[in-house]
Amino acid sequence: MLLALNIGNTNITFGGYDPDGKRVFSSKLYSDSALSSDELVYKIVNMLALYGASPLDVDGVILASVVPALTARMREALQKMTTAPLMEVGPGLKSGVRIRMDNPAQLGGELLCAAVAALRCHEPPLLVMNMDTATTIVAVDAAGSIVGGMILPGPQLSLAALVRNTAQLPQVDPDTAPRRLLGTNTADCLHSGIVFGTAAMLDGVIARCRAALGAPDAAVVATGSLPESIRAACGTAIDYRDTLILDGLFAIWKRNAHR
Repeated sequence: MLLALNIGNTNITFGGYDPDGKRVFSSKLYSDSALSSDELVYKIVNMLALYGASPLDVDGVILASVVPALTARMREALQKMTTAPLMEVGPGLKSGVRIRMDNPAQLGGELLCAAVAALRCHEPPLLVMNMDTATTIVAVDAAGSIVGGMILPGPQLSLAALVRNTAQLPQVDPDTAPRRLLGTNTADCLHSGIVFGTAAMLDGVIARCRAALGAPDAAVVATGSLPESIRAACGTAIDYRDTLILDGLFAIWKRNAHR
């Protein structure tokens, strides 16, 4: 079984794949940069057991990370847990996707993986979005090359900053749909603003990115913690795939495993 892991700013997502690419399971842990390597081993081993697997079933590991503070500890944890070969997404690995940016090494591994997987289910040009602490978007041109992108605050981060820096705004749950567009109390107004405001922002950003690509009908493929409430409020059709990054990790592993 291949164990694929992606360390994001909010969650560590991981999944198991059989040799044919069938996903056996997928799960996530909170991305806590204070975790030691032993704590990571404990959490991963117990999560594997939850799905009827063990470290002995792992014959390969591929890792992507945008959290440097956790990367080395995760590497150490994996070496404690299994003797299976470890592959890390970064310079030197072949992805099959050309990166036409100023410094390709600065592109987050999770975005590259998401683009690889998105290109397996949609023809380019397309837009690939990952919503985590930040919302990141990359544009893929008609040739299948990543040509640019955009980074903006995620809705949970925006909401947390708003609540933290104001005296009387309550915490609300953006994962649920607002009761109405125009709220009649403080909580409803905030709930509506974060959901419909984020949706309107995404619609506007997507329209501009499509125009920059010269592709008004470019598909939009999203992953990460993008709430269903916000997807439903968007006027743009969004193909949401929860395991997009993990699927991209498997594809990159297959491309590089026998080099």
